[in-house]
Amino acid sequence: MMADDPQRNFRSIYYEKVGFRGVEEKKSLEILLKDDRLGIIPPHRESHAVVMMHRKEQYQDIHHALQVMRFIQDSTPKVEVYLRMHHLESGRLSRTLTYPLDPKDEQFLDIAGAMEEMVDDDVDCYWLVRSFVNLLNTKYKDSLPQLPKTFEHFLSLEDSRLVAHLKTCSAMNKLPHDLWFKKCFAGCLPEPSLQRVWDKVISGSCKILVFVAVEILVNFKMKLLGLTTAESIAQFLQTIPQDHTDAIVSKAIDLWHKHCGTPVNSA
Repeated sequence: MMADDPQRNFRSIYYEKVGFRGVEEKKSLEILLKDDRLGIIPPHRESHAVVMMHRKEQYQDIHHALQVMRFIQDSTPKVEVYLRMHHLESGRLSRTLTYPLDPKDEQFLDIAGAMEEMVDDDVDCYWLVRSFVNLLNTKYKDSLPQLPKTFEHFLSLEDSRLVAHLKTCSAMNKLPHDLWFKKCFAGCLPEPSLQRVWDKVISGSCKILVFVAVEILVNFKMKLLGLTTAESIAQFLQTIPQDHTDAIVSKAIDLWHKHCGTPVNSA
């Protein structure tokens, strides 16, 4: 099980195990491979260097192939490069250079954008994004669609008056569930707060997302009670103020422990 130490987060063990131990700017990368829940590196330490070399070579081969096929160029944003690489690896590469994005592509891009702010190395960033998205779409495939209902249940327990207001405004069905749950708050929370949430998702429970959403609404209760339309409420929650998010996440983790204990393998 991953610790709740706020100084530890899901990237640090990753960098420690691939040779950056003690590098101060990468010290925040500490937990990801504690149990290797993303499956990037095998559990046997002696094989890490060889595996990471192969990961790097694989990245370079895919990247080069896309350049040769002119799907990417030097000016292509990194998140789009990662998406094209993911498409090529999964057999979904379109024959055309421009095509509409489906919801899973948008999920991938938003998570990649958030991960890019956390991880300096392009190779590492790609493998982390790829593996994290795969976790959401496999282990949590059935759990994520249930989170809006679970969220309403726990919000009712915490603040029934707020729920009544949201229902009066017909706002319950217009809350940014995709941003919160499908994209795991990528684009909603700043990097330090987001890392703490993703630690819990990686360590075995996506229900932490529910309690973060609950605490966001409870924290901004007075603001929300002053809004009277579903549209204004949804718009505010899409772009919440960033200055209290660490306290919100701390309260969410406490609430998660209160209702769920420490369910390492509970979705």
